[in-house]
Amino acid sequence: MKFFCTTLLLMAMATITYAQGTAPVIPLYPNGVPNSKPTPATYIEKNGDGHASATSVPTLIPFFPEKGKATGTAVIICPGGGYSGLAIDKEGYAVAKEFNKIGITAFVLKYRLPSDLIMVDKTIGPLQDAQAAIVMIRKNAAAWGVDPAKVGIMGFSAGGHLASTAGTHFDKAVVDNKDNTSVRPDFMLLLYPVISFGEFAHKGSRNNLVGLTPTPEQIEFYSNEKQVTANTPPTFIVQAGDDKTVPVQNSLLFYEALLKNKVKTEMHLYQAGGHGFGLNNPTSKEHWFEWCAGWMNANGF
Repeated sequence: MKFFCTTLLLMAMATITYAQGTAPVIPLYPNGVPNSKPTPATYIEKNGDGHASATSVPTLIPFFPEKGKATGTAVIICPGGGYSGLAIDKEGYAVAKEFNKIGITAFVLKYRLPSDLIMVDKTIGPLQDAQAAIVMIRKNAAAWGVDPAKVGIMGFSAGGHLASTAGTHFDKAVVDNKDNTSVRPDFMLLLYPVISFGEFAHKGSRNNLVGLTPTPEQIEFYSNEKQVTANTPPTFIVQAGDDKTVPVQNSLLFYEALLKNKVKTEMHLYQAGGHGFGLNNPTSKEHWFEWCAGWMNANGF
């Protein structure tokens, strides 16, 4: 009965979205956030200047295409921010609106940032939210006009680490999944992604997720280039060669692992552009989003 009521609520919210063109916030866990501790009074969520931080109640913000334009494809967008914040405007809302223009339904994931203050195990908190988002979208696919076989995930920077973790660690669900809904994304879109926790790690992202003294097993587990298999979803990658924040080797290592395992992949490397350029690389007149749309079309997404 509880699930039925929740589904009705989500369907009603989706109806409002279609009718008004708005993007209401959908709680990711209507029945309580898993792996959580009571939120301290000092842990206050902040939103402003295009960023969000200290999120203890994760949400999905849906962006639906104009009625009649939807292709059935959906993408979950994970903004970056070093696992310490979310660039939710530049790497979330702005990108979602571009997807709507080409008929793709987008869901910006406001995921929990790893914290011992609010989580029992902070290392799995973000992955739980990514998997819960995939499950929620697949379960409500009919109401939201989505093909459950075309649900992908996208990530920028540390959000790229989360997206690539979801795309390489789907054999075991870390959320309640009684119906055994697949938590494997159908495709991945990775923008200047954090991939490795080894030699080329973005140390801030690594420290925030697994702490200052991670075990060798944790480093191996979250070095996602080492977790690629033949069943890893098709992947599109973009980065700039002069990225001084996340070494370009992160993308190169992942691309090589995908090729080795015969996974469909395409990578574009700008010669310049640095890190965190969002939709538009200021050093180039070429737009990665157009390349991305072409790749998605070529692969039936």
